[in-house]
Amino acid sequence: MSDYIIEFKNFGFKYRAQAEPTLYNIDLKIKKGEKILIAGPSGCGKSTLAGLMNGLIPFSYKGEMTGSLLINGKESREMSIFDISHIVGTVLQDSDAQFVGMTVAEDLAFALENDCVSLNEMKERVKEVANILDLGTLKKHAPGELSGGQKQRVSVGGVMVSDVDLFLFDEPLANLDPKTGKQAIELIDDLQKKTGAAVVIIEHRLEDVLYRPVDRVILLNEGRIVSDTTPDELLSSKNLEMCGVREPLYLSALKYAGVTIDPSMHPASLSDLVLSAQDKDKVRLFYSQVQNIKDPSVKEEMLEVKDISFTYEKAEKRTLNDISVLVKKGEMLAIVGTNGAGKSTFSKVICGMEKEDGGEIFFLGQNFADLSIKERAEHVGYVMQNPNQMISKVLIFDEVAMGLRLRGVPEEEIKERVEKALKICGLYKMRNWPISALSYGQKKRVTICSILVLEPEMMILDEPTAGQDYRNYTAIMEFLKVLNERGITIVMITHDMHLMLEYADRSIVFSNGEIIADKSCAEVLTDKETVERASLKETSLYHLALKCGVQDGTAFVQNFIDYERGNVRRNV
Repeated sequence: MSDYIIEFKNFGFKYRAQAEPTLYNIDLKIKKGEKILIAGPSGCGKSTLAGLMNGLIPFSYKGEMTGSLLINGKESREMSIFDISHIVGTVLQDSDAQFVGMTVAEDLAFALENDCVSLNEMKERVKEVANILDLGTLKKHAPGELSGGQKQRVSVGGVMVSDVDLFLFDEPLANLDPKTGKQAIELIDDLQKKTGAAVVIIEHRLEDVLYRPVDRVILLNEGRIVSDTTPDELLSSKNLEMCGVREPLYLSALKYAGVTIDPSMHPASLSDLVLSAQDKDKVRLFYSQVQNIKDPSVKEEMLEVKDISFTYEKAEKRTLNDISVLVKKGEMLAIVGTNGAGKSTFSKVICGMEKEDGGEIFFLGQNFADLSIKERAEHVGYVMQNPNQMISKVLIFDEVAMGLRLRGVPEEEIKERVEKALKICGLYKMRNWPISALSYGQKKRVTICSILVLEPEMMILDEPTAGQDYRNYTAIMEFLKVLNERGITIVMITHDMHLMLEYADRSIVFSNGEIIADKSCAEVLTDKETVERASLKETSLYHLALKCGVQDGTAFVQNFIDYERGNVRRNV
């Protein structure tokens, strides 16, 4: 038997419906026990590479293959998808799409049932896997009753029962709050150590994945492998910047301070990072020289929420409990907190999709209770977290144009506005594609685009950048920033602490249906109590400040934000 689970040899692949290949000359080997991160911008071929490893290509997605792909030493062309599934187990980005059972136990047992395993052996194996993954008390629960992190554990268990040689994780952090995302990386690391299997992680959030060590990072761009090296070597090169992949924030801060990054410093981990006395001096000097950006203007009140409460039917406790918020005109505001804290429900109540139990909502002094959902939508645009809940047209162009057409905008103006929005969101080339052909992240961009094109007075975006690479993330956020500078108020519900730091003026923190903090982003992400209660994650900038002897970590984070906005973002 081969030492390698996966061997790509001068491999190329072209989808049947495309004129050009998606992958070119891929040479890649993965051994049992290795932990690999695959990174790269959207459209670079990451998902195609994953589909080849788990057999979805060519069994579900047809195309032309050149070169050789060996799975456990056997040519993949000679294997069935059933054979491959016993070697490679896949955990999807969307955990809900992977559930097949009515309960956790049924879902864990599904693969064993298909393999005709005896009932006694099946029960023992399900019990064993449930205990390893901390699901022992949840076996009788329905998937809909679980948190995002628990759902992911069930997805892992569903492939773990088959004792596979390689675990493939597709964007495991996309829909998780920061604390749960951190636990997911711990779970993957522990899984690899306990099973000895190989692990392949496909993920945009490089800094979060590198919270636990990986052996190699495979960086893809335009269908080719740009780099196959250690994290320390990669982070010391210019390849991430060249490919449009975001580097860890603490490395950006070091570079702004004039520190040169090299592999001997171990830049992949802040805890292992070696800084000389001169490097620390440079960081302290950077901190002292950055001037805070102050906005002296007094902004008009736009949205006022007073003592709002809401309880879902048959729920045991309130989802929202006496929520009071004041949003000013022209603000760029972040709403953060743990999964299930009430963030999305709060937005739905504002937009009239859910009716509050009590309290008041005023928009520019007008009582929102007097307005219908349609009337509220003239003032506040809402982009839902799940794009599938918003899409109603077949083609991308028609979906983005629908709101304008319903408002009776002339077709010539519609074409101009839609095309402009599609270009900003990186969808112009796909404008005549069917939406069914898009990935989850691309669908997300379509829904954002369909609201952006309307330019309402306020926009509420639920996880606007989930599933986006850094280039598309930046394009979307910079466009939102432009709208914001024109006077449109932006409210973002997000789990992305980078987004919050980079773009939000203020942060409102939810926990268990209540607001536990309303202050600057720098203050939120350096407050241990708030971070813990809201399942957030302290920014690495704070820990870099402490490592370099900066006494006021909060001020250091704020100075970094101000420097980026004044010297970096301004030139994007």
